Amino acid sequence: MNVQSFKVPNFNCITDYALETINSVNVDKIKNYFDNLPVDPYLEGNYRYRRLSHFQIESHSLIKLPHSRLFQSKTYNPLLGDVVREYAELDDELIALPEFEQIVREFFDFCQLCSTHNEIGVHQIRTTTSAQEIGNPAPEGIHQDGVDLVGIFCIDRNNIAGGITYLYKEKNEKPILTTILQPGSFLIFNDHQFFHFTSPIQAINSDRGYRDVFVLTCPGLRATNGV
Repeated sequence: MNVQSFKVPNFNCITDYALETINSVNVDKIKNYFDNLPVDPYLEGNYRYRRLSHFQIESHSLIKLPHSRLFQSKTYNPLLGDVVREYAELDDELIALPEFEQIVREFFDFCQLCSTHNEIGVHQIRTTTSAQEIGNPAPEGIHQDGVDLVGIFCIDRNNIAGGITYLYKEKNEKPILTTILQPGSFLIFNDHQFFHFTSPIQAINSDRGYRDVFVLTCPGLRATNGV
């Protein structure tokens, strides 16, 4: 499997994944918006912090959708499946940044190729660790999310080892991709074709460590009125 660059017209939605460093996105303008994330109340240990918003792109404009809760079935998330989860929205100042819009638009280009949906969920996630406690970016293990496309954009890695991201064709096979996403790295893949996992992080020294990412999905796993 060759790693594909972001030449979207050449992207095969069935066989390819995309991994690229987007140098035009200045992550330094985004980093401070991860410092005020609320703790994720659905995980024990208070090591993960999270916000979530949903968007559409219409007439070349980024449109923020009304607030919605998150829902996945246990088929895809054995840890928190069948739980309706409520997260605070992304900060309005963050959403207004050209750098943030560029990240969403890069992902949307792939959605137009590989999905019939015009809706994107953007999860803003900080996973923390200390010398005494690891942080687990994927506590559900090797998994799929139950969407068409998944994107992981790295904003920061601070004082950590680990956080290795893997893609698999099958759960019980060797990974076809093993990488550490660095600030500016963007990994996009078809959730129907690949499983994914990111290994735990551990602080390198006595200071606190963290890993900051946006996880984008198409569609957005919004809870319906019937859930």
